Amino acid sequence: MIVISLALILVAVALLVLGLAGGSSLLLVVSIGASLLAAVALVAGARQAAAARSTTQRDPAGGPSVTIPAQHVPPTTNAGASGWRQPPGSPAGAAPGTNAGTAEAYDDEPAAQEVTPEQAVLVSRLSDEVRVVDGRPRYHLDECAHLVGRDHEPLPVAEAVELGFTPCANCAPDTTLLSQSGRR
Repeated sequence: MIVISLALILVAVALLVLGLAGGSSLLLVVSIGASLLAAVALVAGARQAAAARSTTQRDPAGGPSVTIPAQHVPPTTNAGASGWRQPPGSPAGAAPGTNAGTAEAYDDEPAAQEVTPEQAVLVSRLSDEVRVVDGRPRYHLDECAHLVGRDHEPLPVAEAVELGFTPCANCAPDTTLLSQSGRR
């Protein structure tokens, strides 16, 4: 329909030019009629295109397709607020490239547990709690020796992964959580 509309517009312009050049009122009236038909064809084509789009965006069950936008969850890195957790790396508010307040490398920090990408995805979907120490890069099981004498707090493992914490190699939380969930 859009192609027909474009052709009618060309015809209307040609008739308008001929009508003006020859002084013919009939050609001018026909030019106006062709313009109106072009507008009708354009509207009909736009409606057909919209109908085609709506039928192709339906789900397999026949209902309308619904796109759910991703939910934005603000990070919990507000200094001074209760429940504040400092994810590993530069803290909020530190200028890029400065060392002021950044998590320093600790000699006693355990290595990260090595996990496959598939295991990491499975763990990121779990709701089990792990323990984190503010400013340290690892998450741990409650009974991890690394937590002794350190302030730590519980955190769902999915949130710990989202904040950038990695599993402790000493207590191997990913292996334990996956075996408890039966998803090894």
